[in-house]
Amino acid sequence: MTQKVRELLIDDLDGGEAAETVRFSLDGEEYQIDLSARHAEALRAALRPYTAAARRLGRARRSSRSTAASRATMSLAPYESRAVRAWAAANGITLASRGRIPNTVIERYLAHAGR
Repeated sequence: MTQKVRELLIDDLDGGEAAETVRFSLDGEEYQIDLSARHAEALRAALRPYTAAARRLGRARRSSRSTAASRATMSLAPYESRAVRAWAAANGITLASRGRIPNTVIERYLAHAGR
């Protein structure tokens, strides 16, 4: 059995389809928001005068757990865990019915799903 999983981003402002997830920081807090191309450009345009005048500090540091596998683990919602388990079973990978899914299985699932 072949299964195709599609991830659909929803624009956090208007509920329509989003094109990307935009990350930004302000006052020491990090934020991310899913936006359509139009809303993402509006956010960038609104911030442009401030970013042009600001001192750039470089990229934000990530914690030591910032490998692709740990990001994948943190981003899986419970319904996606079921999808991973179903995909693993269909591909001959034995997993416990509950508990943590190994990062190697998640990496293989995401590679198969094209993410």
